[in-house]
Amino acid sequence: MGGFFGISSRRECLADVFFGTDYHSHLGTRRGGLAVYDKELGLQREIHNISNSPFRTKFERVFEEMRGTSAIGAISDSDPQPLLIRSKLGTYAIATIGLINNVDFILNEYFSHTTGHFNAMTGGQINSTELVAALINQKDSFAEGIRFANDVVDGTVSILILKDGGHLIAARDKVGRLPILIGKNEDGYAVTFESFAYQKLGYEDERELGPGEIVEISPDGIEQLSPPGKKMKICAFLWSYYGYPTATYEGVNVEAMRYRNGQIMARADKAAGLCEGIDYVSGVPDSGTPHAIGYSNGSYLPFSRPFIKYTPTWPRSFTPAKQTDRNRVAKMKQVPVHDLIQGKNLLFVDDSIVRGTQLRETVEFLYENGAKSVHMRSACPPIMYSCKYLNFSRANSPMELIARRVIHELEGDEGVKYMAEYSDGTTERGKRLRQAICEKFKFASLEFQSVEGIIEAIGLPADSICTYCWTGKED
Repeated sequence: MGGFFGISSRRECLADVFFGTDYHSHLGTRRGGLAVYDKELGLQREIHNISNSPFRTKFERVFEEMRGTSAIGAISDSDPQPLLIRSKLGTYAIATIGLINNVDFILNEYFSHTTGHFNAMTGGQINSTELVAALINQKDSFAEGIRFANDVVDGTVSILILKDGGHLIAARDKVGRLPILIGKNEDGYAVTFESFAYQKLGYEDERELGPGEIVEISPDGIEQLSPPGKKMKICAFLWSYYGYPTATYEGVNVEAMRYRNGQIMARADKAAGLCEGIDYVSGVPDSGTPHAIGYSNGSYLPFSRPFIKYTPTWPRSFTPAKQTDRNRVAKMKQVPVHDLIQGKNLLFVDDSIVRGTQLRETVEFLYENGAKSVHMRSACPPIMYSCKYLNFSRANSPMELIARRVIHELEGDEGVKYMAEYSDGTTERGKRLRQAICEKFKFASLEFQSVEGIIEAIGLPADSICTYCWTGKED
């Protein structure tokens, strides 16, 4: 994933953009960057690798080196950005979020009618933000170029541009899979992925861009360059997993949704008689915890934390390059509370079950510390398909997904025909899937939230929510 934040203001704004960008650190772990405009210095930019240290530690000296009244920042899980671009549209900084599936096709088309070139990275890969800029620059205006880029790209791209002169251009992806929100204060406007980022800096909610909408922002106001489309497919995982608890998208707060989601799961389990004998309900920290609180509230079972993550020296479990080392670090972070584990029947709620590698080790850790039984609940349906729209839940093969792998073990290639049945826990195939995963991971029981349940928890119309990774249904 990734996130961006920007401000167009009448006053010095770099400190606000620094903190606003830092508030997106949960969305990316590889690169962080800032670009700022000053009347005297023009456009300035700085990018750092943040794989092994937080964004703020790499940019703490930036105030000695850069200044300006308009700026953008980006956190990225992929390529370095923002980039500085000079073209017929002028000089500008650009940051993007999303995923481009047809890079080779776009490059072939581009090279067929131009003698241009791109900076190549290891393996010949192209920076996706540079590719988006090349598409935009083929047209005579930013609005026309952004619309063209959205039409050409197979995948998703949201765009934030800082023009030489200090205006911002914000463009939400064409079906609104990702959010872009705008806040306002007395000096100007802020643009963000996460709404709480500008709220903490004293900006008030102004508006949320619609799908495909493009606006130009100056300290004096917001000009619409292209109206929103009617079709929206916002990603459901914003609420169930990667959105920050204090964020709100399309009027729906993440933390409140997770409480509702847990309550809906508890309601289904109570109706099926699956809540008997449980001593404590717990969340797999951190994002599973609010779902578990909702489950506890809905089931009237006590909530507890049988283990605590030690994060002061282990802030990120995925820092090491090797998977075995990452798993070890994840296990090192788990510190047990023996009084809440020994001899107890525990029900854990996780935000999702993708590959299950670390979850297996968590369950083994609980049994090693004396748990009588460990029941597992997933706050979303079984993940059957790698996401093709965002840089999230990506897998080189469907067999990396635990649900798909087990289905193949149960039924071979034929199992693909019955994905909907396997997803549904009331069918024979659905029961077989859950039992097989239980045997692999030593769960006493396993249930998944239903597609209908998670849509109910979000509270938006079903046809405006993307559920591709669970259902395989495309736009």
